[in-house]
Amino acid sequence: MLAAAVTRFAPDDPLAGLAVGEVPDAAPPAAHPDWAVVDVRAAALNQHDLWSLRGVGLREEQLPMVLGCDAAGVVDGREVIVHAVVGALPTKGTPEGTEPRSLLSERYPGTLAERVAVPRENLVDKPSWLTWQQAACLPTAWLTAHRAIFRTGGAEAGDTLLVQGAGGGVATAAIVLRAAAGLEVHVTSRSAERRERALELGAAAAHEPGARLPRRADLVLESVGRATWSHSVASVRAGGTIVVVGATTGDPDQLGIQRVFFHELRVLGATMGTTEDLRALLALLGRSGARPVIDSTFPLTEARAAFERLARGEQFGKIVLTV
Repeated sequence: MLAAAVTRFAPDDPLAGLAVGEVPDAAPPAAHPDWAVVDVRAAALNQHDLWSLRGVGLREEQLPMVLGCDAAGVVDGREVIVHAVVGALPTKGTPEGTEPRSLLSERYPGTLAERVAVPRENLVDKPSWLTWQQAACLPTAWLTAHRAIFRTGGAEAGDTLLVQGAGGGVATAAIVLRAAAGLEVHVTSRSAERRERALELGAAAAHEPGARLPRRADLVLESVGRATWSHSVASVRAGGTIVVVGATTGDPDQLGIQRVFFHELRVLGATMGTTEDLRALLALLGRSGARPVIDSTFPLTEARAAFERLARGEQFGKIVLTV
């Protein structure tokens, strides 16, 4: 089958290890006969894919590894969205013997292919009012934003939300979801064009990085890391929350620990979500009419061009591959 895979690690030039070509057909792992094979109709790219190409989270002996976490497709005539999380974190209450959590493309082949094998419990019905491309945007960035804002961050109607770094999948999801939840959203970006696009999507204000907000935020969605962390700590109100969902620029140089403890800030992490979280996201989209923001669409055969756009950071919203 045709797929986009990492064949070697290249930390400084991640696309050097990208191959688009034939790989063995998808099949359930021998230890998991209860898995299903989904005929992929659309799959979305994520920063996770670039990290995989750099060698983060993978070992040489796993190569080649099919990339991708997000997909929507068909199995046994059923239209589905693929939830990308396999296993669970070993937190308190996790049943003994549960497989450690991983995402598709970490331990098992990913979704940037004509077919993908996944646990049947990871299949969520695709609503008819979502296109294949829209559905493929949801399992990683949109699910992460939804969980970070509402479940982890506990946002309530009327709260002020600061989103660091307008343009990425998580950031655009947060801006769109704000209308459905009655939040006032502020965003930051170095790009004047992206700031303008964020305002068009419904952000209350768009600021240059490091700018002072009119008032401190109740909740900060932090996905950038070193470049924005100090601003996040300075911009959240006393008793407020910073939810960390990524660190595209690396770990912070300084944590600002004095403000964290003196102002009793909550710093929490969020990654993806459960299948129930995905169903809750779908319900919110159904009620509100909100839809994912798609930057561009490429056929799977042109996956390299899609990755080049992602690597240059030119996208506003999600980049989607169609099969």
